[in-house]
Amino acid sequence: MIEKNNVNSVQVSVVLPAYNEVHYLCPAVEKTIQTLTTFADSYEIIIAEDGSQDGTAEIATELSTKYSCVRHIHRETRLGRGTALNNAFRNSHGEVLVYMDLDLATDLHYLQPLVEAISVEGYDFSTGSRMLPESRASRSFSRGFSSKMYNSLVRHMLGSKLRDHQCGFKAFKKESLLELLSTVQATHWFWDTEIMVRAHQQDYKIKEIPVEWHSGKDTKVNLAKDSWNMFWQVLGLWWKLEIKKK
Repeated sequence: MIEKNNVNSVQVSVVLPAYNEVHYLCPAVEKTIQTLTTFADSYEIIIAEDGSQDGTAEIATELSTKYSCVRHIHRETRLGRGTALNNAFRNSHGEVLVYMDLDLATDLHYLQPLVEAISVEGYDFSTGSRMLPESRASRSFSRGFSSKMYNSLVRHMLGSKLRDHQCGFKAFKKESLLELLSTVQATHWFWDTEIMVRAHQQDYKIKEIPVEWHSGKDTKVNLAKDSWNMFWQVLGLWWKLEIKKK
């Protein structure tokens, strides 16, 4: 049980999903450690490495040897970002669980308020948002337009009140997240949307936090292909939540 108003007494687990992230992994881990040290007395970093083939697995092993707070969970074959997150969260030790994209597109200045939304303010879920008036997001016009259309579709079809479902910067109260994980079927990019939509439908307390976000240079998102796939996954979740229950 998390004791409110005492963030330093809460253990924080930060999961970094990694697939072929050889250039990003070391700086991401080191910057995350530096940031956590400023506000958390107890923390761990879990590298959820998902069948990488570029040397990421070897670097992750080296980092787990170098830093006692770092753990490496390795998969021989790629099973998907969502599956890697599920596995890491189930094997975490923290009371507040966080995940961030390895390119650190979201400024780590926002990590403390993300965690404190859970440990101090009592929310079940907190998520960075690139869509709030106070947010600052730097990305191409096509990616920004696609994201706005996608989030509008999710709100209208799935009844969510969130402005941004896919920002890779989220925190969870462990008990609340584990209650939902068994219902989430998405194994890759759609994991973020499904977990937040299901949390909203089950009346968990969710806080959106405006963030400063810069698009990574080497994004693995294929705008056309992934947008089409995400549309069909939105439609599939709508069918499961709205049609099958009738």
